[in-house]
Amino acid sequence: MSDDIVYFEKQKKIYPRSVKGRYRRLKWLAMGVLLAIYYLVPWIRWDRGPHAPSQAVLIDMPARRAYFFNIELWPQEVYFFAGLMVLGAVGLFFVTSLLGRVWCGYACPQTVWTDLFVAVENWVQGDRNARMKLDKSPLSFEKVWKKTLTHILWVAIALCTGGAWVFYFVDAPTLFEQIIHFDVSWMAGSWILGLTASTYIMAGYAREQVCTYMCPYARFQSAMFDKDTLIIGYDRERGEPRGKHKQGTSWEGHGHCIDCTQCVIVCPMGIDIRNGLQMDCIACGLCVDACNDVMDRMELPQGLIRYDTQRNYEKRTLAHKTGMPHKDSIDIWRPRTFYYIAVMTVISAIMLFAFLSRSAVEMSVIHDRNPLYVRLSNGDIRNTYTIKVINKTHDDLSFRLRVEGIAPRTVSVAGPGGVSVDDLQVLADSVGTFRIMLVAPTAEAARRQRHEITLYLDAEKESNAADMETVFISAGAM
Repeated sequence: MSDDIVYFEKQKKIYPRSVKGRYRRLKWLAMGVLLAIYYLVPWIRWDRGPHAPSQAVLIDMPARRAYFFNIELWPQEVYFFAGLMVLGAVGLFFVTSLLGRVWCGYACPQTVWTDLFVAVENWVQGDRNARMKLDKSPLSFEKVWKKTLTHILWVAIALCTGGAWVFYFVDAPTLFEQIIHFDVSWMAGSWILGLTASTYIMAGYAREQVCTYMCPYARFQSAMFDKDTLIIGYDRERGEPRGKHKQGTSWEGHGHCIDCTQCVIVCPMGIDIRNGLQMDCIACGLCVDACNDVMDRMELPQGLIRYDTQRNYEKRTLAHKTGMPHKDSIDIWRPRTFYYIAVMTVISAIMLFAFLSRSAVEMSVIHDRNPLYVRLSNGDIRNTYTIKVINKTHDDLSFRLRVEGIAPRTVSVAGPGGVSVDDLQVLADSVGTFRIMLVAPTAEAARRQRHEITLYLDAEKESNAADMETVFISAGAM
């Protein structure tokens, strides 16, 4: 076997050139807005009263609460998170079916932070040619200080990113003060360092490899495409045959593509869009800006590379072959669009109904199973229940317990004295647990083996009342 055969090639570093244009400005805007939201939201204050945190958005793991401005979610309401995840996934599929991989090009965290790291690299080391020259140059003072400053800024950004993420789980001002005084808990510190390292590696080194090899979305996104999905494409009928062109000479027999490769040089993925749509393309539109700039300088119409649909490309090819006129069109309202809208509407309606019908007080009742009942010395039957009352309000509440479905002789609370069924106290934003003993006289209990009963918690405000059905087991059940 020949020694000249190369089975694996080292990954080549991509040096994207900076470009100006409509889509580059849109990417700067998206990056600025998204980074501002990510870094600033944990610092927004929200007054919920004396018994609740004042951070607007907080996922309080020790207390098992999630706060989103005026919304407070408990562990029992995890279905809201599941609904939001499903809604987000369907929404992503919907946007992809219409606009292609616009999420990847403008809003994906990997894209946003990679753009930021590349911007720092450009600012310190210069544009594409300067960076390539610096990497190839021998070790020098200029190379050392530029590389060192670049990595210092990368680490600083990564550290802010890791810290900002933890701020969503811990009170931001408190954690920030702990960081300043180097008094951070090992749990928070390990998360910050771990996220710092991952951001530094993913945005500084992995970059396009994350999109190509790690992200599953790149693998199945084509399943959501159809001929009316907006994608970036190269107009072959207009651009071919490509070749160099001198200013002022005729375009007869030549396409408008002058093979300048500017579309390749500015691509953060390093692909040539002229070879057709590829899995690596993140639809960022930078190749469109670069090509439009070249077309302007060549005094040709823009749009040789542009956002368009496969259906329009096919129409254009057919018109070129047959000489028949055609008109470009984009069909947004198609069956797939209505399917996604219908699914999102149903999920949103279910979540909205569940949210509006949620109670500020919830009650659960567990009947003791060992034993199911106790026969007292006077012949009465006693059943014992464990009642849990969830008080989601920010006020201490008092409840009165009453029973319907059976005429009890006594209803009492097991445990320390002073606790009465007429005054069950549950603190704000907490769970109260009570063991209730329900005693029924023999004549009442003997009417049937199993009594369907309802326990009611009456409160000062009717909206805070709760009830739960359970059973009373009599001696006849044995």
